[in-house]
Amino acid sequence: MVTFKLPLSMLLLFLLLNIFVCSSEVLYIPVTKDASTLEYIIEVGQRTPLIPIKLLINLGGRSLWVDCDKGYKSSTYKPGVCNSTQCTFAKSHACGDCIFKPQVQPGCSNNTCYIWGENPLINWFHDRAEIAEDVLAIGSTPGVRVTWPRFIFSCLLDQDMMRQFANGVTGVAGFGRESPVSIPNQLALDPRFTKKFGICLSSSTQSRGVIFIGSGPYYVYNPKKIDISNDIIYTKLIANTRGGFVTSEEYYIQVSSIRIAGQDVPLNKTLLSINKKNGVAGTRISTATPFTILHTTIYDAFKTAFIKALPKNVTIVEPPMKQFGLCFSSKNIKSTNVGPDVPVIDFVLHKPSAFWRIYGTNSVVQVNKDVMCLAFVGQDQTSEPSIVIGGHQMEENLLVFDLVGRNIGFSSSLKLQQASCSKYDNTILG
Repeated sequence: MVTFKLPLSMLLLFLLLNIFVCSSEVLYIPVTKDASTLEYIIEVGQRTPLIPIKLLINLGGRSLWVDCDKGYKSSTYKPGVCNSTQCTFAKSHACGDCIFKPQVQPGCSNNTCYIWGENPLINWFHDRAEIAEDVLAIGSTPGVRVTWPRFIFSCLLDQDMMRQFANGVTGVAGFGRESPVSIPNQLALDPRFTKKFGICLSSSTQSRGVIFIGSGPYYVYNPKKIDISNDIIYTKLIANTRGGFVTSEEYYIQVSSIRIAGQDVPLNKTLLSINKKNGVAGTRISTATPFTILHTTIYDAFKTAFIKALPKNVTIVEPPMKQFGLCFSSKNIKSTNVGPDVPVIDFVLHKPSAFWRIYGTNSVVQVNKDVMCLAFVGQDQTSEPSIVIGGHQMEENLLVFDLVGRNIGFSSSLKLQQASCSKYDNTILG
């Protein structure tokens, strides 16, 4: 896919086609929420013959990587040769030979190249992810399955890299912003698509959400067909260049303040910006984090403000349940079309009028019949981002990632439109 050379006339034609065709199609990739781990998973077809592979979604992942330790078999597997076009394109950091197995196999080839592989659930990295090519079937356009004959991915042999994966998951789907071999950047080599994608996570473990690859429109039904990418608040994607390779692929935004029920939460504002010396602090978006994490000092002020804004007839439950720091009786909490009627939370972005509003359906979680908890977690984030926006807060919202324009867009809850991430175009296969 990236190894052939075209005559200049054909290259110009390709570029023209890319200009006029790239925004005309959208690739739909169904997303499942695992009931036991709350991880978000896609399923692809890979190899020859094709077999189904389940992958954990990692927004900050460099590549699609799979476990090759347990019998990777494919007649079309092709490892990258050191200093080849594939290795250069993937920005490999090293070359080497097979030293971990008695004979060569996928993931352990001679004269091959490597990139970093990562497990975002345990913050674990591996420096010998073997670059390779193979057949990949991923998602579909309406009614048509889409297959790439030579998709670049990485092959790993380390079983430690599989820790905490949901049952049946054997790799990671990396959606990193800079890596040429991340899924969105590689799919954009196809002139039908662009370096823009939307994530719409379902809140249900019974019905699937969707990732949209391409510029749009992004259709769901309510029951009429609507384009949910029309009403979006955009803010700039911030590059964290001080955190090294760990942060280079991640998605950071500027959160300038937090409001609860319209009132500013008193915060140490220095925690809201990335530290220019060491790359810590700031706000990162992560599909590998189930609930938004707040630096302990931010969380304490956040929790206090939320309690103050709750109705006076709501009883706080002590001690809190599970990993949450605030739980309360749901007896006097009314229900609305956007979830429990609790104080509205605004993450204010680059200006006061640009904010991402979080309603009850995304701000709390019902832990039993009588108790609900604030679905945010306080944690020591001294060496990490001060805020890590997690999956629960993203569910039934559309987030749009524009890699060329370096913007991220937020829709607020689709429930306001009587829509859902699970009600995407019903002609999609898979």
